[in-house]
Parts: sequence; C-alpha cells; structure tokens
Amino acid sequence: MTRLLPKLLPLMLSAMVTMPGNAETQLAGYWQHESDPVWIEMQPEAGQGVMIRNDIRSDRLGFLVVTDLEASDDPNEWSAQVFAARLGEYRKAEITLAADDRMVFNVTVGFVRRSVEWRRVSEVPPAPDDA
Repeated sequence: MTRLLPKLLPLMLSAMVTMPGNAETQLAGYWQHESDPVWIEMQPEAGQGVMIRNDIRSDRLGFLVVTDLEASDDPNEWSAQVFAARLGEYRKAEITLAADDRMVFNVTVGFVRRSVEWRRVSEVPPAPDDA
C-alpha cells in the first residue's frame, strides 16, 4: 500500500483541480460589459452576479444582474436567471466562459436569441465622479 500511495497522490490532486468547484473560481471576479460602461462582480459561491458600477444608471449599484446561478456538467457553462433590461425582467440564460477573459450570456425569448459579452478585468476603475 505504501508503494501505491506515491502513484495515487498525483492522480487525486489532478482530480481535485478539475472538479466542478474549480469552475466557480474561473467565473468569479470582475467583468465589464462589451459595449456599455457597466461592471459586475460574479459571485458563483453565492449564486449571483452583482452590479458594482454603472456609469449610465448609478442608481443600479448593488442590483442583482444574475440570480440562481448553477454550474452545469461542463466546467465552462452555467445556467441562471439574468436581468434583461429591455424587458425589465429576469429571463433564463446560459452563461458560457468562452475564454479565460470572455464570458457570454445567452438569453432566448421566443425565437429570438441574444448574446451579451463581458470581458474580465482585474479591477474596476473608479467612476468619473469618484476621481
């Protein structure tokens, strides 16, 4: 048994790294909207994404953009409820980590499918009125 342990240890460690819990840390962090001055913090451990800066609507700070976030079998995909601003309500969405620095929300309403892309940022810059 003691001879087998050194061979099993690397296998066990690699399995722990690829477990679903690691997928959460990949999604966690700060993300900026593809075209709007809006930043969110994805908090997969809490099952949510919170708006932490919005240069257009500062009254929305702290707003839950993403709720009911759940990991799927694929470590780069999640399901959630995402707030669709144009509709003024939450809609079921698939969230995909397309790359380490690119997250995509895919929302389908009827026959229409909309994708919104977010880019990972290491920190959220100060708002213009905070400078």
